Amino acid sequence: MLVWGLFIGLIIIFLALDLGVFHKHEHVIKTKEAGIWTAIWVTVALSFSGVIYWLFSNDIIDNPTALTPNDAVLKYITGYLIELSLSVDNVFVIAVIFSAFKIPAIYQHRVLFWGILGAIFFRAVMILFGVALITKFDWIIYVFGVFLLYTAFKMLRSGNNEFDPKNSFVFKRLKKFYPITSTIQGHDFFVKRMGVKAATPLFVALIVIELTDILFALDSIPAILAITADPFIVFSSNILAILGLRSMYFLISRMLEKFRYINYSLVVILAFVGLKMLFSHHIEIAEWVSLTVISVSLVGGVVSSLFIPEEKKE
Repeated sequence: MLVWGLFIGLIIIFLALDLGVFHKHEHVIKTKEAGIWTAIWVTVALSFSGVIYWLFSNDIIDNPTALTPNDAVLKYITGYLIELSLSVDNVFVIAVIFSAFKIPAIYQHRVLFWGILGAIFFRAVMILFGVALITKFDWIIYVFGVFLLYTAFKMLRSGNNEFDPKNSFVFKRLKKFYPITSTIQGHDFFVKRMGVKAATPLFVALIVIELTDILFALDSIPAILAITADPFIVFSSNILAILGLRSMYFLISRMLEKFRYINYSLVVILAFVGLKMLFSHHIEIAEWVSLTVISVSLVGGVVSSLFIPEEKKE
């Protein structure tokens, strides 16, 4: 429990420094700044693999799945890459939400910061239940496997269908239960007008982002659980990937149109992980194979997007 407490404490310190020191004054996040922060978060996450090795080599943390230090590091990095790659789809949805609610660039970091806090809480709960289910019921891994294959198929079929947040179930319900103003007043989530407290578009965007992240977690958490059922590896790889999501959003949201084929990379990754789950009790796939498939899929999607010319629309 001490290790868990120290890790959660470290996350709290990171978040406090982020909002209270480095982003104390609201400003538009430029590509260069986003690139630097993305590099910092990726470096922190990959460096944490050294902590994973140390924890498992010295038996400092519970090791219910009897992992060797090397296996633990491989599983951590693989889980981190899975979450990071699936976050690309999340970035696209966040960009659409900000555009639909006309959230100024200067306030987007604030909305994402509070969105990350909520995401950490919900991911922790879902990971706890996911690990408990896999530990108690072996057959649940087949359910997760089928679900991931279905998600991959749905993603493949969906193509470029547009997502309209203002037509979403969440927005319609929120509008019925709480007054919503169409104007933005500074960075406030709520304003008071004529004695009535109303939610601003910033709060609406935050709620929609929060709930869409829960939907994305339904894909990413089973995908990581296919790699390992060790709760600390699943939690740490997932949370460290989420912490880098904001800077990654500001880095690649402006370049999403260039990555036309990244969607197919995600389909391959989800399908591979789904099949790995279905055959987990019959075929043992080495961790380096999983890492290679995920890396090659991502690189293939990016390279294809950059070098295959886009078809001109008539």
